Amino acid sequence: MKHPSYLLASLCLLSLSACTSVTIDEYQRAETNLASGDRIVLLGRRHSPDYETEPDLINCVGKVISANQSGISVIPEKQFVDELYPWFEPRMAPMRPKRLAHLVKKPQVREKIEELKLRYVIWIDGSTQQTGSAGSVGCAVGPGGGGCFGFGTWDDKSDYEAEVWDYQKQDLVAKVSADAKGTSYMPALVVPIPLLARVQSNACKGLGAQLREIFVPDSSANAGA
Repeated sequence: MKHPSYLLASLCLLSLSACTSVTIDEYQRAETNLASGDRIVLLGRRHSPDYETEPDLINCVGKVISANQSGISVIPEKQFVDELYPWFEPRMAPMRPKRLAHLVKKPQVREKIEELKLRYVIWIDGSTQQTGSAGSVGCAVGPGGGGCFGFGTWDDKSDYEAEVWDYQKQDLVAKVSADAKGTSYMPALVVPIPLLARVQSNACKGLGAQLREIFVPDSSANAGA
């Protein structure tokens, strides 16, 4: 069993852009074993009509995992959900590995999953939200022209957790979480100039790189790519 590991990175260019800090936390219970032809799928938790893990975040993490010739084949989320309809729709999707074990007892589900050569299911839960704001920017038009003046800031926070399930063993293999925080700025002197904190993007890169490391341990040299 691996001990939890922590990665803290600060991404900031004070004079040109906003600041973002990213914390990655990993806990791995067992080793992974991707054989030739095995594939993984990333799925976003969507418990109710008013809550979902953003599809673009899921796509982003998948691209990071399969980048740099990692050799990891990722099944697109939409393709997987469509082909396994309705078993992975929000109201029916397995929430725990034991529920997955029960689900794959259905011949039609098991056959489709084996046809897709699925080995690992990665569930990602979380969201990016604005947590606060200050200042203001006002715009006006007058006889001599118009413009915007003021200074505004707002804080964003991304909080995501990924669970890696082994399909063959129907068991939890690892957990990886990404916590990103950042402050965006909007100075305005005639023209507003947004300096955005790429909170979700940096959470995606950190989460994806750490998940890739679980499947391809020697990929750590390329984790920041």
